[in-house]
Amino acid sequence: MNETEQLLEQVALHVRGFGPEGGTLVPGRLPAPVDPGALRRSEDMLGFALPPLLAGLYTRIADGGFGPEYGLLSLEAAVTQYTAMRTSDWGWPEGVLPITDYGCAMLGCVDCRSETARVLLFEPNPGDPDLAWYADSPALADWLRGWLDGTAWFCDDSEEAGLEMTPWEEFRARV
Repeated sequence: MNETEQLLEQVALHVRGFGPEGGTLVPGRLPAPVDPGALRRSEDMLGFALPPLLAGLYTRIADGGFGPEYGLLSLEAAVTQYTAMRTSDWGWPEGVLPITDYGCAMLGCVDCRSETARVLLFEPNPGDPDLAWYADSPALADWLRGWLDGTAWFCDDSEEAGLEMTPWEEFRARV
C-alpha cells in the first residue's frame, strides 16, 4: 500500500462519526463522494487536474464536509470559488484551488501545479494581494497528517498556534 492509500485510509477512519454526534463543526452526515465523471468535469472547468491525494479525498471519502475548521469545501464550491477569484482584483494565482475555509475570510488552498500539492494560506485581511499569501505546508499529505494528529497550527491544542508563516514568494509569478 502506498503513502496516498495509507493516508486516505487514515482520513476515512478519522471522519467516521463526523456529524453532530461526532463533535465536528460541520453539521449533519458527510456528503457522498464525488463520482469520477464529476471529478473529470470539474477538472475540465478548472483547466488542470487535481493532485491524486486531493482527488482521492473527494472521490473516496466525501464531497467535502470534513477536515480542519469548517471542513473541506465541496468540489463544486471549490471550483466556483476558484473561478470567481481568478477574475477578482486579488490576482488569484493559476492552479491554486481553495479547499477549506478557516473563517475570517482565510482560505486553505492547494497548489495543484506543485509536485507535492503544497498547501497555501490565503489571508486577505491586510487588504493587499502581495501580503495575502503564505506557505502553510510543503505537501497536502503533511497538512492532512497535522490535522489527523492535532499538531497543525489550526488545531486547538497545537503548540504551533502562534506560528509565523513564511510569505509565499511565487505569488506574483503565478498570477
